[in-house]
Amino acid sequence: MNPPQRFRQGLAATVAALLGIAITLAAGAWQLDRADEKARRQEQLEALRREPPVSVPASAVAEGDLLYRRVRVGGSFAPEHTVYLDNRLRRGVPGFEIVTPLRIGDTERFVAVNRGWIAGAPRRDTLPEVRTPAGPVTVEGTVVPAQRVYQLEHAGPDGKVWLSFSVDRLRKESRLDLQPLLIQQESALDDGLERVWERPDSGRDKHLAYAFQWFAMAFAILVIYVVLGFRRAATAHGPT
Repeated sequence: MNPPQRFRQGLAATVAALLGIAITLAAGAWQLDRADEKARRQEQLEALRREPPVSVPASAVAEGDLLYRRVRVGGSFAPEHTVYLDNRLRRGVPGFEIVTPLRIGDTERFVAVNRGWIAGAPRRDTLPEVRTPAGPVTVEGTVVPAQRVYQLEHAGPDGKVWLSFSVDRLRKESRLDLQPLLIQQESALDDGLERVWERPDSGRDKHLAYAFQWFAMAFAILVIYVVLGFRRAATAHGPT
């Protein structure tokens, strides 16, 4: 009759396993806390989107004042300063998002508007034609974060194609007095652009996925520790 298999592990392995499990559990718990925080943030974002749009003033504002708020602004586009944001895929089709400054009313202040998406032309050295209303328009949309990446080099014809958007860069190159905002247009205009946007995401699901990975790692450490302990015990006793 075989004796019952015993568990055997050294002090160093036990300390290392306990430390690893403690660290990974703590990391998983932190990610869950972040997920709860982001869930509350998502509720705030959805609440902001349900509120009626507010007017974008000609007076100076900070991006944080209107971030994720639905807004309305009237004025006229400045198509000569239109920017094509490259590498925007939709349904597997490469294309561009079109950003054009909009003059606020009759003032000298402008605001950047991401007007929508258009498929790219067959040739990379040719930009698709974008129709821009010539007269006054009213734009409604949501203020979204404007990326802070600044490219040192132009891409595409006449430097109109950018890989990412920066209000600071548009301000410098156009010499327009721009609000520090980027409006993601949702209202309809006869310009042939597609305006189907993903809703603002607080990132909750990402933190839940990270938490799962950390907890899975803690479980893996425990399983490895136990399995190696029984194997070590069996090796120490030898065959019977």
